[in-house]
Amino acid sequence: MASQPDNPADPFKKALAEATRVLANDPDLGVTYSVDPPGLSNDNLRLPQISRRVTRDEVLLARGTADGFALRRRYHDDATNTRYAPQGQMARDLYDAMETARCEAMGARTMPGTAGNIDARIGADAARKGYAQITDRADAPLSVAAGYMIRQLATGRPLPEGADNVMRLWREVFEGQAGQTLSNLGESLDDQAAFARIARQVIDDLGYGDQLGDDPDAADPDDEDQAQPDDAEDETDQGGDQDEGEEAETTPQSSQDQTQDAAQAEVSMDDMAEGESGEETELPEGDAPLQPPPPAPVSEADPGYEVFTQDFDEEIRAEDLAEPAELDRLRAYLDQQLDPLKGAVGRLANKLQRRLQAKQNRSWEFDREEGILDAGRLARVVVSPTTPLSFKVEKDTEFRDTCVTLLLDNSGSMRGRPISIAAICADILARTLERCQVKTEILGFTTRAWKGGQSRERWLAEGRPAQPGRLNDLRHIVYKSADAPWRRARPNLGLMMKEGLLKENIDGEALEWAHRRMLSRPESRRILMVISDGAPVDDSTLSVNPANYLEKHLRDVIAMVQRRRAVELIAIGIGHDVTRYYDRAVTITDVEQLAGAMTEQLAGLFDSDPRKRARVVGMRRVR
Repeated sequence: MASQPDNPADPFKKALAEATRVLANDPDLGVTYSVDPPGLSNDNLRLPQISRRVTRDEVLLARGTADGFALRRRYHDDATNTRYAPQGQMARDLYDAMETARCEAMGARTMPGTAGNIDARIGADAARKGYAQITDRADAPLSVAAGYMIRQLATGRPLPEGADNVMRLWREVFEGQAGQTLSNLGESLDDQAAFARIARQVIDDLGYGDQLGDDPDAADPDDEDQAQPDDAEDETDQGGDQDEGEEAETTPQSSQDQTQDAAQAEVSMDDMAEGESGEETELPEGDAPLQPPPPAPVSEADPGYEVFTQDFDEEIRAEDLAEPAELDRLRAYLDQQLDPLKGAVGRLANKLQRRLQAKQNRSWEFDREEGILDAGRLARVVVSPTTPLSFKVEKDTEFRDTCVTLLLDNSGSMRGRPISIAAICADILARTLERCQVKTEILGFTTRAWKGGQSRERWLAEGRPAQPGRLNDLRHIVYKSADAPWRRARPNLGLMMKEGLLKENIDGEALEWAHRRMLSRPESRRILMVISDGAPVDDSTLSVNPANYLEKHLRDVIAMVQRRRAVELIAIGIGHDVTRYYDRAVTITDVEQLAGAMTEQLAGLFDSDPRKRARVVGMRRVR
């Protein structure tokens, strides 16, 4: 008799992993299960964790997530996507949502079982984000509605509850502004390039054409003028080559491969080069071959921001920077240094907890015609029997699921008491927010070396090219991920006490990194708090670039985050006025004020009155 597995979920996990590889048409695809957000990177797919109970909701969510990523792996080509991708953020969000819907619709056409799984995932996402309760179109994401629209038009399937509400709010806009463009949708689903052109036209129809960038299909007039005389001469000189090219194109195997590739939209760079081989034979000697699309910019906020090399940058967990015994020793040292401060910080944390939990409590609506009998108002019936009975209804106070990220400046100027207080405040806030069911992430940023490190050494070896851009090795540290329990991450915060850890600070890239991490979170509300004691400084970078190079990039990143409004950004400056960078900011002159400032800022963001929120975060106007 076969022995039972230790974990009842293991057989399902194994079966789902195998099915996902088959569906993705990639036998080498790695499939893991994690509490971290699902994602697909390189050859690894991360799916939601499945508990030992193997509940129905967990199974449906895992299957729907796996099918969605597998279909994107099968029908999506990165080179084609990069060629047609818009530049602006809203346009890119619309473009990505429609491309994802196209891949899923392709699978639903040939494998109907995947459609039901993906419907379950869409329904779960809509329920978690409260889409069914939205009544104002401004609260319903336009990019999400665009994906729903493509899916519904391509498959004809009704949308799950909640998703149909988002679609209802935006349907009139899509039909009125992009109806003509969407009418040609069915003919282009199996051709990613053709669909990308339609998606760009839809984005233009919706009023975001200014974010599309240059048309990738537009021909260069100079190239056409130069090619015309060459083509006329080559018609007589290269007849043999043309015949040879035609013979190669008419071979049965080549024709069959090209047809299959077109049907599945599997266009790779090698296929593009092969399909254009006839044109390459007509180019006169000495002409350059077709070049691949330029690489994506380093920074979404500022395409002009340059980095000399990213080969030596690292994003690393705190536990990988020190041995467990050393982390325990550093944590004990941190507790010893700040023992007198724990009482004051703990009282502030309890105050924050009471304020947050008060907003999570339920309330009652009175004088309703139906519901639970209001016993407190029965006296009116006794005094006046003709008075109708009064009922009350329990309601939930709006308290959206929230994720808070604390981004701590780990530069050398924070050494000593500032970094100690920042560490202990982050520790206590994480513990407090966890009690209130608010996910908390703690991140730090610094550089791996002083004066440029390996990046500068490579720059010197290559002859000191002018204007190299950022010229140091970044180190981004994850002290606590959002899904990690506080008890497991507690020793990590002692790492900030390690001698030699704190070096330079390049705030712009760190802020953009933290912002990207937050965008991948499933919570409907995301709050990012930056704690810093100065402007971005890196001597190696500033010595060979304009003096405001790093500061300009920081301003551009802040502007991008505030413009997108997907993340609420606040900042606390320690002895440094950060209000010249951030709209929502407060400055403290004594590091011992940090605990109070952090708790007040966080508590203020949960106030329902926008005027109270504005006063807390130091804003001069209500947003």
